[in-house]
Amino acid sequence: MMSQPLRIGNAQAFWGDSPDAPARLLMQQPHLDFLTLDYLAEVSLSILAIQRERDPSLGYARDFIEVVRTLLPFWQNGSKIRVVTNAGGLNPEGCARTCLDILRSARCDPLKVAVVAGDDVAAHLKGDARNPLFKHLESGKSLTTVADQLVTANAYLGAPAIAHALNAGASIVITGRVADPSLTVGPCMHHFGWKLENHDALAGATVAGHLIECGTQVTGGFSTDWLATPDPGNIGFPIAEVRADGSCVITKPPGTGGEVNERTVKEQLLYEIGDPGNYLSPDVTLSLLGIDLKTLGKDRVQVRGAKGRAATRTYKVSATYRDGFKAHAMLTIYGRDAVAKARRCGTAVFEKLKRIGVVFERSEIECLGTGACAPGVVSQGDEKFMETVLRLSVADSRHEAVERFTKEIAPLITSGPQGITGYTGGRPKVQSVFGYWPCLIEKKKTPPRFRILS
Repeated sequence: MMSQPLRIGNAQAFWGDSPDAPARLLMQQPHLDFLTLDYLAEVSLSILAIQRERDPSLGYARDFIEVVRTLLPFWQNGSKIRVVTNAGGLNPEGCARTCLDILRSARCDPLKVAVVAGDDVAAHLKGDARNPLFKHLESGKSLTTVADQLVTANAYLGAPAIAHALNAGASIVITGRVADPSLTVGPCMHHFGWKLENHDALAGATVAGHLIECGTQVTGGFSTDWLATPDPGNIGFPIAEVRADGSCVITKPPGTGGEVNERTVKEQLLYEIGDPGNYLSPDVTLSLLGIDLKTLGKDRVQVRGAKGRAATRTYKVSATYRDGFKAHAMLTIYGRDAVAKARRCGTAVFEKLKRIGVVFERSEIECLGTGACAPGVVSQGDEKFMETVLRLSVADSRHEAVERFTKEIAPLITSGPQGITGYTGGRPKVQSVFGYWPCLIEKKKTPPRFRILS
């Protein structure tokens, strides 16, 4: 058995990815061993916190519940597929119990559901805001500057608790915040019996997890040559075939769109990488510098050569805090001097608000289509444009100031230039702003744990 690779497919790259992808991937590749599903980005938990405030039973990625429903026919027909996901968000147990109810209703009772917990470290941060480890990793600012506004704080846990849950027979493992590659490393530790001392193997599995964690990015969706990517509307989700030494082959289902080649794998390999010789995960510290890629056939790239050493004694923490309010407004302006007219509209709005004492902490006037996405890089040439999208943005700690801004967009319909359109969506909405606070915490402060639900 161990001579055969472990086949792990990832069918969700973020909360909002294709909801039918897991069932589609399993239909295309029915002999997969595991499905990993990644739902959490850096500020996802702040959105889940708002949901949980409205309803304490929520706080998890509800899209996953529908995914479970789509997988029921496979389990009912004897599939042994096992699922590992971070869809639990702030409420892994609530998510797991909802899944358990669905499984029981579908007479899939033998399937065990496990919860991994221990990532919520908000109490630690709030109770010790002056701790040097809790300083912002980039700015060095003390947590005391935002401690009163803290909303969430979650450590990026690693793979061992996932592996322990699988060892206990779980068919579905639901976590809160874990490091994205650990969703893949956990099944590998379970299957191959690796310990945390198997540094090189863990390094290889971490690379495999990193390559597939963003879904179709590694199968051509991320490609700099995207216009040449075959059939992007049917792009296949990735599969990692991991061997006992940690090496892997990245592939995708035959007959699907996209492509897997050395270029697409290299592009994803370098995605969100800082120091390639010192890539930190909760499971292992690894070097990507000796990685070797080899094309084995169509849509099959072998990846090997990652080297690992002991992981650090700290977890990275992803914390969020309330940082005021924002609103965005967009109008399309068409005709001669469109860009000049759009800029004057924006200036007029802010001057009008200034006259009544409303000045924003942050504001922006953008003319989309004229180089606004890369100021100073693309030549503006305003006079050449017959149309542009005016985007006005404000952010402020005062809700009432931002709300006042939202009431000054519609008047441009009659007080602005000819050629204005795109105003049928109503007033812009005032939205909460959440700041991101990365820091560290000692691993011994928050030991991960798992539990099989019954």
